[in-house]
Amino acid sequence: MSPRIVKTPCVGLCSTVYGDSVCRGCKRFDYEIIAWNGYSTDEKLLILRRLDTLLFEVMERMLEIFDVELLQKQLDFRGVRYISDQSPYAWCYQLLRLGASVIKDPSRYGFCLKQEYEFYSLVEVRDVIDREFFLLAEKCRKLNDNGLLVVLQM
Repeated sequence: MSPRIVKTPCVGLCSTVYGDSVCRGCKRFDYEIIAWNGYSTDEKLLILRRLDTLLFEVMERMLEIFDVELLQKQLDFRGVRYISDQSPYAWCYQLLRLGASVIKDPSRYGFCLKQEYEFYSLVEVRDVIDREFFLLAEKCRKLNDNGLLVVLQM
């Protein structure tokens, strides 16, 4: 049996080529992007779990996913790429990343904004999520650089 393939979380907006140590697109560390194809399945899944955890920490404060099946059907119907190994919050992030400006009724996608955020547009919510996700990823990178967080090294 061939080894399981784990898709890259790359979204095609890599900022590490401009010197960022954390990609503003996928939020991986620069050395993880460089070494991705050499990592084992378990190593790739470890990176995805870290990204998932950070994203969940940001998103669960702002929105609730109440119908995972509906969300997945909408993603498939609309051709939005998502990684099945990640949580539905990561899937929802991909949906918002690509479609926040056109989604009028989030409940038709299986999620809703929490009360504190219901008066924000989905574009504003997406931008806040992206900014906070990036800041958390940067904190993780700094912890890693100081030896306080164990992550994969090249």
